[in-house]
Amino acid sequence: MIADCTAIVMAGGDSQRMGTDKASLLFDGQTLLQSVIATMQQVFPKVIVSVRQPRAGIELPQICDEQPDGGPLAGLVASLGQITTPWAFMVACDMPFVVPEVVELLAGYRLKHQAVVPVVHGHPQPLAAFYAASCLAPLRENLAAQQNSLRGVLKQLDVRYVGEAELLGADAQLRSFFDLDTPQDVEAAMSGVR
Repeated sequence: MIADCTAIVMAGGDSQRMGTDKASLLFDGQTLLQSVIATMQQVFPKVIVSVRQPRAGIELPQICDEQPDGGPLAGLVASLGQITTPWAFMVACDMPFVVPEVVELLAGYRLKHQAVVPVVHGHPQPLAAFYAASCLAPLRENLAAQQNSLRGVLKQLDVRYVGEAELLGADAQLRSFFDLDTPQDVEAAMSGVR
């Protein structure tokens, strides 16, 4: 267990490309949200769900965005403002393949940094990353200025980027970073599950 950290499961997106609410999408016998929560509960003693509006059927604490239409940054800001641990691990609810080994590997890089962000196929993955509670102020400033890009915010933080070569030992196929954005993604993921 990573005791000094709270997991934040992001479930406030509008799921435009999916065409239906991703969080409640059934996948391998449970909803995407339930799947990611179950994985996070293996690693963290505290798990919360970031939402735009309260969701029925969730027994965990729910943190509502303070600023509508602020995207994941709004969810991160609201959640960091509520947690009592020095760190948060933010993960999107549409990432059902994230494995505890990847989370634990990333956790090991936190010392002396404000964020730990994996980089897969040349792209930072800010929706599967660690953030220090102490970086709340600059994140809140960006949100107030309506600069809602998480990747843009990372440029202002002391970030430890973790490349593919470092990640492969924990997840040989890097499936942890496969997110389900479209019906085609779900179809591809389902064929991989069988």
